[in-house]
Amino acid sequence: MFRRKHASQFDSSDAGQREAKINELKAALGPLSARNEKYCSAACLARYLEARNWNVAKSRKMLEESLKWRAAYRPEDIRWPEVSVEAETGKMYRAGFRDREGRTVLIMAPAKQNTSSHEGQIRFLVYTLENAVLSLPEGQEKMVWLIDFTGWTMANAVPIKTARETTNILQNHYPERLAVAFLFNPPKVFEAFWKIVKYFLDPKSIEKVKFVYLKDEESMKVMHKYIDPKVLPVEFGGKSNAVYNHEEYSELMTKDDIKMASIWTTEAKSDHVNHGISETLAPDVTSQHSLIAARAS
Repeated sequence: MFRRKHASQFDSSDAGQREAKINELKAALGPLSARNEKYCSAACLARYLEARNWNVAKSRKMLEESLKWRAAYRPEDIRWPEVSVEAETGKMYRAGFRDREGRTVLIMAPAKQNTSSHEGQIRFLVYTLENAVLSLPEGQEKMVWLIDFTGWTMANAVPIKTARETTNILQNHYPERLAVAFLFNPPKVFEAFWKIVKYFLDPKSIEKVKFVYLKDEESMKVMHKYIDPKVLPVEFGGKSNAVYNHEEYSELMTKDDIKMASIWTTEAKSDHVNHGISETLAPDVTSQHSLIAARAS
């Protein structure tokens, strides 16, 4: 009998092996534009590698697709005035508190859906994700979702087209960004919709989803392991009286827009020659700032 030759096993907990894989992926990508170079940080490369079980070839393909998508969609250039109408009811926003590890928390309330525009809803989602990443403290790569299903019915369910594109963007262009997602008080009817959504999700993402019910003490304990009840709003069984205020949130997003622009503009202006995956220059942020100021005044 021939003895099977055992290949060396990759250990993701080994810092040296991780660094070697990251360097291998970086080399495989080749020369990058200044903007793509900034996006492809060591932490970013690690997330794409993690999403593809540290297979460099598969990670490279995934990352190159994301770079093409970002070059075309320009997520970092979306500004608050473009998507603010989507946020008027507080259907999705960055919470004023963090989880126990200091991670950004996004609150979603699908029953508060106020538009029917597929493109508008997708751009708002991408804007919110970019803003959540912007607010992550140094050393943190993931965020927490808190989805409130109070008042939700099938009439509030997003079209399959929107659900499919949403999952595609989340899984393929924001890999390993989700720490955990709490589905709070989902009604029985949601189970049918969930079976459809699960079809588009990978097993890793499904494992991060936790069903939480206000009257189920054990499920609430699971959520409290991540989020201190003292900072949780009362509608989630917490002790905080904080509520969404669209005007105040708009002021916060306007400030964050300026911060976002300052991060990416330098790279775009210095990117006179495209290398590797091509992309166009960012629009003049001066006009963006003027528009933001005008809308905010």
